[in-house]
Amino acid sequence: MADIDVFNGDADGICALTQLRLAEPRESTLITGVKRNISLLKTVTAQPGDRITVLDISMDKNRSDLERLLTIGAEVFYVDHHFPGNIPETESLTVLINEAPDTCTSLLVNQHLGNAFAAWAVVGAFGDNFNQQAQAQADETLQCSETDLRQLQKLGIYINYNGYGASVEDLHIPPDELFRRVSMHRDPLDFIHSDSKHFDKLENGYHSDMAAAAGIAAEKASATTAWFILPNEAWARRVSGVFSNQLTNDYPDRAHAVLTETSRGDYLVSVRAPLNNRRGAADLCRRFPTGGGRAAAAGINNLPTGMLADFIDAFEASYP
Repeated sequence: MADIDVFNGDADGICALTQLRLAEPRESTLITGVKRNISLLKTVTAQPGDRITVLDISMDKNRSDLERLLTIGAEVFYVDHHFPGNIPETESLTVLINEAPDTCTSLLVNQHLGNAFAAWAVVGAFGDNFNQQAQAQADETLQCSETDLRQLQKLGIYINYNGYGASVEDLHIPPDELFRRVSMHRDPLDFIHSDSKHFDKLENGYHSDMAAAAGIAAEKASATTAWFILPNEAWARRVSGVFSNQLTNDYPDRAHAVLTETSRGDYLVSVRAPLNNRRGAADLCRRFPTGGGRAAAAGINNLPTGMLADFIDAFEASYP
């Protein structure tokens, strides 16, 4: 029997798995990648009785491979907050899925574990831009100073930032390595203080890339929508998600689309619904090939240039 952990390479996926492996250590095979690489189950080979944990990737995008693994005889534990589509009914599949716009995978795992490692759930929620939920979780379960809470928030943002890129080579730290480093610590603050080399690497990269993004003006902005185009540069690929989150926090009544040029001449798209109306992002993006996500935040992995005008029209019509 083998153990296989499959997880999104962003803050939510890493922090969710950190909680689970602190609660139940396993010598497992790690399968992950950049945040946009969500079709991860296709790379999994398994034998009857293998235990597979899947975190923070859409079941809808992985259903055929999930069914393949279940047919082989693997046991699957699946936790996520994205649109799942039809969920297979079998005793070999245990599912914790909640599409509500105010939760994330780290918070779902925290509920499952009874607040056993709530600080990591707070980090994951901050990283996924669930700031109100992270604050509420901290108020309920943590006894930490405001200074320490802001450190948890920064760590979540930096881990999330590190997940964005066209390939692992764009990232400062490969997600599997980052998981191994953070999961050594029951308290996220211990990671910050004891592994300052890697924390500082993430922090310095984040601020450098965000400074570059600050110089990009909106292609068009109104009271309800704004959209931006970032160049085909590694810093732009790394910053696209956290830049979108910051825009959402700065303009909570406005929807945002951040398009990053690719080497093929197409666009990688990040969409954020208004913070005060967290709906419609996934429905919008699923109208285009390679699109998906959740109600508050979604994206398109490859938007052809010829579809740009149609996308902008649909985006603005979604948030009139």
